[in-house]
Amino acid sequence: MRTVPGNGLIVANGREESLDRVFARGLWTPVEKFGGSGGWTAGEVDANGHFDVFFDGALQGRVKWALIGEHNRMNALASIAAARHAGVPAAAAIDALSRFENVKRRMEIRGAVHGITVYDDFAHHPTAITTTVEGLRRKVGKARILAVLEPRSNTMKLGIMKAALPDSLAGADQVYCFGANLGWDAAEALAPLGAKARVFDNLDQLVSQLVADARPGDHVLMMSNGGFGGIHAKLLDALHHHYHEDFVLTPMHRYGGYA
Repeated sequence: MRTVPGNGLIVANGREESLDRVFARGLWTPVEKFGGSGGWTAGEVDANGHFDVFFDGALQGRVKWALIGEHNRMNALASIAAARHAGVPAAAAIDALSRFENVKRRMEIRGAVHGITVYDDFAHHPTAITTTVEGLRRKVGKARILAVLEPRSNTMKLGIMKAALPDSLAGADQVYCFGANLGWDAAEALAPLGAKARVFDNLDQLVSQLVADARPGDHVLMMSNGGFGGIHAKLLDALHHHYHEDFVLTPMHRYGGYA
């Protein structure tokens, strides 16, 4: 931290106490925190994903975007703080964020069949899964969320964070895990979720179960940091044949999710 010049700015997550220990070792640079009790904070998010932005308690404006998830709001606060230091007024930064279109694989809607919406999200570790599921829950209210997870990253395959998975998926109504090629027992790890969690070693069987379980109004949330064996297209195609109707692909329609 002491390599950052005095005319710079350190934008720090106010929720991470570990950063305070780092700062205590010495730095020459001003610090602005976000997400904590002071500095840059976000107001309550409404049903549309909009929220007020405050700096030291003073209202700076309202971000009006379609992204969901607490992590996205924290990213917004950090970017506003950085932009303000670079000379962009907070109001201008907030206006720019309100016109921001999210990137692919961040709660991207891949299609819908018979009122069943299929999402693709990059969330692949417990913290990201938690915020993604919570964000979708705020968006869809009491509608059912069918969470489908592929623990694909090297860390997840080793099972280092497996104990945190049940809590991260608790907000979903049904949980489906693709457990092939893992170094740990996914069924055992997800046992705290009870009957609402199922583990599959065969992708086609997983898709078949989703088709059998999904009903109009459901939201199927696919989470993986890889291609997940093309499961999104497989499920949409299977639903299409099951209901004998065309499915609506919306490759440019995306909102909210892990960033």
